[in-house]
Amino acid sequence: MTLLIATHNKGKAAEFGDMLGNSSMQWCDLSAFPKSGEVQETGETFLANACLKASTYAKRLGHWTIADDSGLEVDALGGAPGVYSARWAVMHGTGQGDQANNLLLLQQLQNVPDAQRTARFVCTLALSDPFGQIIITVRDTVEGSILRELRGTNGFGYDPMFMIPSLGKTTAELSSEQKHAISHRGKALRRMKQLIMRYDLFHRKTQS
Repeated sequence: MTLLIATHNKGKAAEFGDMLGNSSMQWCDLSAFPKSGEVQETGETFLANACLKASTYAKRLGHWTIADDSGLEVDALGGAPGVYSARWAVMHGTGQGDQANNLLLLQQLQNVPDAQRTARFVCTLALSDPFGQIIITVRDTVEGSILRELRGTNGFGYDPMFMIPSLGKTTAELSSEQKHAISHRGKALRRMKQLIMRYDLFHRKTQS
C-alpha cells in the first residue's frame, strides 16, 4: 500500500520524506497528483483542518491518506496565529509567504518582554482510509520562545525565530535529524507510525 501525504507544501513534504525514508511504508505526496486540486482549510482547529484534508483527498484520490495541520501558538497573542499561521501576513495585508509572516510577527511582538514571548509549535495528524473515514488522529507540540531576530537557514515557516531554550538554538539552526527528534511534527508522526503498525491498519482494511 502507498500512503499519500496530503500536502502541497514542499517544506512539509521534505520533512515527511526524511522521517519516512527508512520506513517500510511506501509513500508519495500531492506532487504526484498535479490535478488533485486544493482543499480549503475552513476548520477553526488544527484537528478539524487535518481531518478535512485527509478525508477529502482520500476520497478524491482513492488512497490511504495522512494530512497534518500545524502552526505556531504565541501566548502573548492569545494563541495566534494558530490555524492561520501560513496566511498570517495575508490576513493583515502585509504580504505573503514565510518572510512576510515572520516580519509581521516580529512587529507584533516588538514591545513584549522576553519572559512573555513563550510559544509552541502544534501538529495534528489525521489518517483516513481510502473511503474518507478518519481512523487515527494524533497531536503533539514543542515548547519554545520567539526571538527578536531571525536565526538559521534550515527548515521553513517560523523556524528562524523559534528558540528551543534547552538547546540554545532556533529550529532553523538545527540539522534535519536534530529537528525531527524534538519537533511537533516528528513526535506526532512517530506516534502515528506506531499506531498504524500496531493495528496493521493497511492490511486489515484492504483485506476486508
